[in-house]
Amino acid sequence: MSSEFCCKMLLFYSPAMGQRPSRPPPPPPPQPPAPPPPRPPPLFSKPWREINWGDRASALQHVRDYKPPTERHQLRILLYGPAGAGKSSFINSVQSVLRGRMCSQALVDNTSSQSFTRKYTTYKIPKGDQQSFYPFVFNDIMGLESKKGIPVDDVKLALKGHVKDGYKFDPDSKLSEYNPFYNKYPKTNDKVHILVCVIDAANFSVMKDETKQKIRDIRMEASDLDIPQVAILTKIDEVSPEVKADLKNIYKAQSMKDQMERFSADVGIPMNCIFPVKNYHQEINIDNDIDVLILSALREIISYGDDFINLKKSNDRLIWFKVFNPSSEDVSSPVYWIVCLLVGLLVGLLVTWFVSRI
Repeated sequence: MSSEFCCKMLLFYSPAMGQRPSRPPPPPPPQPPAPPPPRPPPLFSKPWREINWGDRASALQHVRDYKPPTERHQLRILLYGPAGAGKSSFINSVQSVLRGRMCSQALVDNTSSQSFTRKYTTYKIPKGDQQSFYPFVFNDIMGLESKKGIPVDDVKLALKGHVKDGYKFDPDSKLSEYNPFYNKYPKTNDKVHILVCVIDAANFSVMKDETKQKIRDIRMEASDLDIPQVAILTKIDEVSPEVKADLKNIYKAQSMKDQMERFSADVGIPMNCIFPVKNYHQEINIDNDIDVLILSALREIISYGDDFINLKKSNDRLIWFKVFNPSSEDVSSPVYWIVCLLVGLLVGLLVTWFVSRI
């Protein structure tokens, strides 16, 4: 064999050529997951809503000096919300602030998850002289529940002033117009001027959808009647440990703001109409910070209700103005002629009565 052939054979059978192809290197070990982003601090550096914690005396005097547009007017504030939310406790807390001592006129029960309030009750708050009352009243009603509780139709009747004081609610049926507690001809002071939804801030996240739907139904009825609406969030010290440690953190606490935003998105009440408060519960003495939050909410409630009374008063004046100063559009309206007919009948009755007296 030639030397060239031998060299090729040696190369073919060389150890290097006889080795199997090398395996790829093993994959690198799995990397640990990236750490989650740092949680936002529990407190904002600045409060997202300003409140003057040292202005209790001025806010209290503002409420004490309030007078409705006319002396005959009485601002009616209707509280509604889930059972156990703190409606009765809020009424007691307002009375405690205004009277400067602990009050418990509205009965409260801390042992039951069902509504303790059973009757439609009006609460008047006496002034310091005990000879007169503040020109606004609170109405407490049975709580909303997913299955039982107050019928939504009864709340709608109360908005229109058809429910008399002392009526005992029946969860299984609404108030009938034949019931002696049905007010067939409500006056202005019988009707609700401001609707307040009271919510337990600590338990709102577990509120049942049926209860939320009832709140929306009541809100729609109030909207149709042009009644202003606000919300009170209670038990705020149970939502945030920072708020529990210091109430002045209420508008700095991230968790509290998140809870308010969730509530606003669920029921539709805007953020600027939602007011967190802490009701008096285990305290035996008046507390400045508790008072400031309650007074802040109460001032807004009174302002919204007063605006509503003024608006209704202006609309009534406009109706009478159009009757005696009609335009071409007014004359073509059937409402104009109905009003004219009623005015004519009233004048006729007065003339008949006057002639009979001569």
